Amino acid sequence: MSVRTLCLAILNFEDATGYEIRKQSTEGKYRYFFDASYGSIYPTLARLEAEGLVTVREEAQSGKPSRKVYSITPAGRAAFIAALGEPVARDTFRSPFLLVAMCADQVGVDVIRNAIDARLGYLREELDLMESMQGDCPNEATRFTLDYGRTCVAHDIAFLESNRARLEEIAASPTRDLPQAAE
Repeated sequence: MSVRTLCLAILNFEDATGYEIRKQSTEGKYRYFFDASYGSIYPTLARLEAEGLVTVREEAQSGKPSRKVYSITPAGRAAFIAALGEPVARDTFRSPFLLVAMCADQVGVDVIRNAIDARLGYLREELDLMESMQGDCPNEATRFTLDYGRTCVAHDIAFLESNRARLEEIAASPTRDLPQAAE
């Protein structure tokens, strides 16, 4: 997914400022799809406006500079739908926890216990957040997407809970054949 598609996606559902798009992509309901920086959002919004895919209006704010609010145009909605028809890229999954787990036999039981506890805490927070979004589902497609995400996170939790002892046992057995550092 590109920043362009992310901006169009958010604007497809609601008008937003660049700040709100960034916040939605990092902390809000769109954070599960793609992360975009301010440095990429604002130039993308300018290009989308130049292409006639979004419009912008300024709204006055008391004691602050005016804010720019972007709206998708019919051409923008068509471009968004066309982008969704392109082949879907593979999901990107990165997990610092998995690096710690991969080195369990080198870091010891306390580090592994702390890492598992932290990961479970994070996953439970994510699950709670998704549960709280249930009431905000405007349609069945959104409910399906949320259910899929909740299922994935619930399975992660279940796997860690049922395999915790296995990883702790690995951590309790120090590695015998670690590669030696070059001298």
